[in-house]
Amino acid sequence: MLRRLSSLGLSIALTLTGCATNPVTGGRDFVLMSEEQEIELGRDFHPRMLEQTPVYENEAVQQRVKEIGQRLAENSHRSDLDYTFTVLDSPDVNAFALPGGYVYITRGIMAYFNSEAELAGVLGHEIGHVTARHGVQRHSAETASSLLGALLIAGTGAGAGAAELFQTAQLAAIRGYGREQELQADRLGAEYLARSGYDSEEMLDVVGVLADQEQYAMQQARDEGREPSGYHGLFSTHPENDARLQEVVRAARKHQAENPRTASRAEYVRLIEGMPFGPSADQGTVVAHQFLHLGLDASVQAPRGWTIVNQPQRLIFQGPDDAAMLVATIGQAEGQPARELLAERLDGAETSDARTIDVGPYDGFTAVTMARTQIGPRQLRHVVIRKGEHAWFFTGLARERGAMREFDDDFLEIATSLDRLAPAQRKQAQPLEIVGYDPESGDTYEALAEPVADRLDDAVAQLRLLNGDWPDGQPEPGHPIKLLR
Repeated sequence: MLRRLSSLGLSIALTLTGCATNPVTGGRDFVLMSEEQEIELGRDFHPRMLEQTPVYENEAVQQRVKEIGQRLAENSHRSDLDYTFTVLDSPDVNAFALPGGYVYITRGIMAYFNSEAELAGVLGHEIGHVTARHGVQRHSAETASSLLGALLIAGTGAGAGAAELFQTAQLAAIRGYGREQELQADRLGAEYLARSGYDSEEMLDVVGVLADQEQYAMQQARDEGREPSGYHGLFSTHPENDARLQEVVRAARKHQAENPRTASRAEYVRLIEGMPFGPSADQGTVVAHQFLHLGLDASVQAPRGWTIVNQPQRLIFQGPDDAAMLVATIGQAEGQPARELLAERLDGAETSDARTIDVGPYDGFTAVTMARTQIGPRQLRHVVIRKGEHAWFFTGLARERGAMREFDDDFLEIATSLDRLAPAQRKQAQPLEIVGYDPESGDTYEALAEPVADRLDDAVAQLRLLNGDWPDGQPEPGHPIKLLR
């Protein structure tokens, strides 16, 4: 029986396998799509990406990133691709690429660079993922494992439990780019830097800058009891402690021009001057356990021990130890009372504890309507508040079955804290912007951070991270830095 299943798996694998020559290595890759299909995949997903995260509306920044990216792409292993480079209006520290030559970088990661060469290093890294077809390889592995796993499970007569176990194992094996692919992307990025006239050693500098940022973000996440987020790759290890990274980057020196481009710090600071740091006015911000949004003229408070995660499409309130969660989304009220909005939201679902309460004499608010629904053994708390022409929908869930009563008061406290911005909150909701500054003798980050200390957690550390001086560096005269105002 084992031999029979192995033969079945082999025949399926042979049927599914498409072999193509890798543009970088010249070897044969397991892929399930042609280059034309790869390009079509990226083209199809590009508009969806921009729907999820908008473009950063700064023509000078977009154009400069495009120019740098195209120069690198022209010196890559797939210079014939029609590349697209886009800066996203996101505070996240991230950059990524879709198959077919679609490369994205956030303004959030650009804030931490201190030269054009460092920006080019990350763009080169992402181009490396495209040229080595890492996205295509991952897509092919996921497709093949899904089809092969389903057929093998069907052949053994295994139940749903075995199917879930198989899928979990497959996901664990193929999720994300592995260390070898990230290292290859770093090697390619360094090579493309050198071929484009930059110093390939800048790849080590940008890795160091982002390693500092990631370590700080992990420290913050631990303090707040949440999962850290950051840019993928080898940035969790300092370059001086990663011999393989040093080796692959320095191997690119054979492609180096005699006189590489000067990495002008002042020029780069001028490029990003005025760029928002953190959420923009359209995205809202989290300050001292409260969500503030200028455009919506709204504030929402979190109870002590809760954290707020501000995402593009939703606002998430996480309870202590992730024991409960309340998700808020916003829609158009279109003149309907809250009770009707809730009924439409629940779409005929059976409810309990449905009631309307008075939340106070707030101008522009209607009464709060709430109800519970049942999904299997779990209860969900739903709250709808209409504020002007907007409807705020809150949905709460406890992690443990039967724990709804423990958190129901917190859910209602959060939802009914919705209010207009007070004058002090309006000031706090103003987005911070990056400004350039030429340090003078005696300047310290402690003193330079004072103007934003009440608006930014750990402002001193943030300034050091922005300028590559974390954890204890100080500004130096003649060395332009970035401040926040």
